[in-house]
Amino acid sequence: MSGSDNSYSNSFGSQMSATATFGSAPQPAAGGGHIRDTTTATFTKDVIEESRNQPVLVDFWAPWCGPCKQLTPVLEKVVNEAQGRVKLVKMNIDDHPSIAGQLGIQSIPAVIAFVGGRPADGFMGAVPESQIRQFIDRIAGPAGADQAAEIEAVLEEAAGLLAAGDVNGAAQLYGAVMQADPENAKAIAGMAQCLIAANQHQRARETLTDLPDELAKDAGIQAVITKLDQIEEARKLGDPIALEHDLALDPDNHDARMKLAKILNVEGKRDEAAEHLLHIMRKDRTFDDDGARRQLLQFFEVWGFKDPATLSARRKLSAMLFS
Repeated sequence: MSGSDNSYSNSFGSQMSATATFGSAPQPAAGGGHIRDTTTATFTKDVIEESRNQPVLVDFWAPWCGPCKQLTPVLEKVVNEAQGRVKLVKMNIDDHPSIAGQLGIQSIPAVIAFVGGRPADGFMGAVPESQIRQFIDRIAGPAGADQAAEIEAVLEEAAGLLAAGDVNGAAQLYGAVMQADPENAKAIAGMAQCLIAANQHQRARETLTDLPDELAKDAGIQAVITKLDQIEEARKLGDPIALEHDLALDPDNHDARMKLAKILNVEGKRDEAAEHLLHIMRKDRTFDDDGARRQLLQFFEVWGFKDPATLSARRKLSAMLFS
């Protein structure tokens, strides 16, 4: 599924608007919003205090310094591309020599990183762009680490909203993640779950179609595909009221009980569905070549390991198998 094929990233029904952004840092303003000059008088505010919020790189330079003229544009480029992971503060040591003297800087260009109000690391000389990037990664963490953590938090919130029945709220968050990370398996599976909850099964199926091979093999996506298969199968199994009537006349009608269990599952009545399958197992393990157990395990796969219905039925299954 390509980004252009993702019809769910911008709307869910007529109510979804996925406008969330990831990475709380603002985008660089014109002229370098993450870059400023400082003086002796403003050094404490610009560097010491600001470094308690995020790492601050201080570039000690002078107008007559040739290597400084080489380093500065490359340093500014990398800092701007870091999009707020660090800030750059430049200090002209000809105009403001005292801070450099206190730090023992004897040659320039010199870049000192301040973290938590204190000098943490640094380098001297006009180093290559690649080394500047490595330096920033060492100080601020690898690029994308903050975004990955934020995406995971959004996915957790979306799952909570879906479980609580807020389908549109969950879809907004899943859609926002899909915009930021189009091949995020949890977001794709979550969006499909939202479409299922909204009774849009065909759109859910389309969401999971034509995915890259590795993505298509994801366990979460496979579980949603299985759920869709179960829904389609349940539609062909008949009227649940009629099946309950058949069971009232003949409690050992395992075929009717199996069909009813499948219907109850897609209706969300997981505990009842599990009980019917466990009943068949107690009565006749040979029915459908132990089909009740195999069906129950398939339910577990879709429900998830931590689902209360899974935990309850798994305990009963274990007691039955190993008692």
